[in-house]
Formats: sequence, structure tokens, C-alpha cells
Amino acid sequence: MSNIQKKGLDALLRPEDSIVVLIDHQPFQFANLHSHEPTMIINAVAGLSKAAKVFNVPTILTTVVEERGGFLIKQIQDVFPEQKPINRTWINTWQDPAVTDLVAKSGRKQLIVAGLWTEVCVAMPAIQAAAEGYDVFVVTDACGSVTAEAHDMAVRRMVQHGITPINWIAVTSEWQRDWARLDTAAQLAGLMIEHTGATGVAYAWEQQLLNTPVSA
Repeated sequence: MSNIQKKGLDALLRPEDSIVVLIDHQPFQFANLHSHEPTMIINAVAGLSKAAKVFNVPTILTTVVEERGGFLIKQIQDVFPEQKPINRTWINTWQDPAVTDLVAKSGRKQLIVAGLWTEVCVAMPAIQAAAEGYDVFVVTDACGSVTAEAHDMAVRRMVQHGITPINWIAVTSEWQRDWARLDTAAQLAGLMIEHTGATGVAYAWEQQLLNTPVSA
């Protein structure tokens, strides 16, 4: 498979071509997380998870040795109550056929990855998948590392392998692409209120003002 980087519109994400893999958002990994405020990562990955559900993007959940490292965080599992995460022993998710077979079976080539830690459990599968011809996007604000330097170096390393860093709001915006797509626009607006901070607060305020009667 070719690993030539796409340009123009072809380089943007499309829900029908995307698949998400969420890796190891577990208590053990959060315990030594120092690159970001943990609540920011939790908010980002929860927003990404809900957006994937809105746009019907297949999402694979995976943990590593969950009996010791802890279960997947509630904020993700609650979005996909029907799924049991794939529990691995492999540090590199891409060496586990239980994961890669699902991705291959989907036929989708835009691989969106987020996880803990960026320098280990994200970088390894991202680099291997890119070499196999997948167009890999790493959602950096839904990832984290033991230090800010480790996160930064991991992102720089992945870029050298043709991987695209992106944040979760950019992912959802590219999936939506056009506010005239009303079947998802209303759900996305609700997601913005919950997970986009000040933008969501301002949007909710705007709705309040629009719905407040004005005295004659």
C-alpha cells in the first residue's frame, strides 16, 4: 500500500473513511501523567468518543493488562456501553491481531489514534500503521505523557513518519464539514456545549438570548 501523503481536500478527514482507536486511557497511565492537566485529556477524549458516535465512525477501545492497570475510564466506556475493550498484553497495539484485524476488516484507511502514553502506546502503533499505508492522525490533546518533553518529542517523531497531529475539535469539524448537514449538526452543537469550554458556554448563552422574549 502507498504511504504518499494526501493533499488538498483528500487530506481532510471524512467520517465514511475514518476509524478511531483509543488506547489505554486507564488509571495506571493517568497516575504518572505530567504533560497535561488530566481533566483536559479526559474532556478531549470524551468529546472525540461522542463525536465518533454522532458520525457513526467505528471506534475500537483497547486496554493493556487491565487487571493490574485498571479499567478504561468511565467517560469513554459510557459512550460505548455495548463494547468490552480489547485487553492486550502487547505494548504495541498494532502487534495484536485482535485490533488490527478489526481495522483491516473495516476497509477504512484514515486511522485516528489517541491514547496514553504518547511516546509509547500511541507512537508504536501509529508508526507501524503508517508504514502499512494507513493515513494516520494522532489526536494530541486526547493523548498524554510522563512529561511535556516526552509528549512533544513523540509528536515530532511521529511527524517524521508522515503522521498528522490534530486536536479533537479539528477532527469533528472535518467530519461535519458543512453546517447544512443537519442530521449531525444539531448533535454536534450539543456536543460543543458539553466539551468545548468557553465556546460551548457562549453558544449556550446565544441560545438563551435568542429564546428570551423582548418587551415591546
